[in-house]
Amino acid sequence: MSFSIQIKTDYTPKRLAVKLNAKGEQFVVKGHPWVFSNSIVKINDEAETGDLAIIFSKNKNKVVGLGLYDADSPIRIKIIHNAETKVEVNADFFQHKIELAFEKRSELLLTNTNSYRLLFGENDGFPGLIADVYDSVLVVKVYSEIWLPYLEPILESLQQTSKAETIVMRLSRSLQNSKNHSLKDGEVIFGTLDNEVVEFVEHGVNFSANVIKGHKTGYFLDHRDNRRRVGELSKGKSVLDVFSYAGGFSVHALAKGATDVTSLDISKQALDMARENGKLNAYSGQHKTISGDAFAEMKALIAKGKTYDVVVIDPPSFAKQQSEIDLAKKKYAQLAELGEKLTAKNGLLVLASCSSRVLAQSFFDLNSQVLNSQSRLFETELKTKHDSDHPIAFPEGAYLKCGYYRFLE
Repeated sequence: MSFSIQIKTDYTPKRLAVKLNAKGEQFVVKGHPWVFSNSIVKINDEAETGDLAIIFSKNKNKVVGLGLYDADSPIRIKIIHNAETKVEVNADFFQHKIELAFEKRSELLLTNTNSYRLLFGENDGFPGLIADVYDSVLVVKVYSEIWLPYLEPILESLQQTSKAETIVMRLSRSLQNSKNHSLKDGEVIFGTLDNEVVEFVEHGVNFSANVIKGHKTGYFLDHRDNRRRVGELSKGKSVLDVFSYAGGFSVHALAKGATDVTSLDISKQALDMARENGKLNAYSGQHKTISGDAFAEMKALIAKGKTYDVVVIDPPSFAKQQSEIDLAKKKYAQLAELGEKLTAKNGLLVLASCSSRVLAQSFFDLNSQVLNSQSRLFETELKTKHDSDHPIAFPEGAYLKCGYYRFLE
């Protein structure tokens, strides 16, 4: 098989001997995938992005991990092998890791679902690399140049493992601006694609994703199980889906018999997708959309006296960096307060966060604190995290959390 891509061919990765300070070494030994630049005490002078970093212990001089060197990131080495066992980093090495990742998804693929995350970055041993499958289309998103020298065997293994008929390459903004390769964002590098919008199935519900121009790889798969659950809880109910994007929660609710569903998002384009996704399924309820700022529109609905049996609030990340954590918590608190006012008697409020810097316990404590300060009684029905195709291998990998709050009056 040959892939119609030209990756960085003018550079062959070197092997680097690396020693870390005690704290950095401890992180690697414990299985953490990141080595920051300030942890490195000894490394080859001519180290370049994509070089294979062999990390030796400070005292006994034994290998404790292998990683890829990234000259342009404060996370200077991304770990791809966290063990003392000897391995050769080659096509077989990556093939084995991809097969292990696929096995972890086997239970999910026994359900009526043909969309899944095959590689979840660091959590599957591929830092800065994501691979999502939508039916027969594999979308690979690369976030770092460290992968350029290794991409061809990885793509071949991904295609063989997933049996994908088409591969679409997506690139981070920094890679789109890089001159070290000839890849293009949204390029079909294997097979053919008749339509940039690809249809797929999620627990028996039909969806579509724009794999060429859509956000990330075209869709958000991490909430799949929460969407299924919300759908099942929405039969005969009115539903408000805030920050709806392409209508994940909305469409599951409609498909499972909700009487009326309102999708709220600032993006008219996203709401168009939500409506189209709804139409891929048979439903009898009414699908309404509201385009505007979520905070302002929720306040407007409260002013009109509107309430819903099920309210889902799933905002984008509010804390992309450490300095934004306090502001993020204020926004989450505000959303919990607005959500409570919009939830009908005996209704269900679902609050989610995808900010990795706001820890799960902190998020759940904040929700309880806000809801306890209101006059209504409630109980926490459930706390969830990512679906099974988003395994967690290190603390920072656990970004998604979702709380289900049932009001008793």
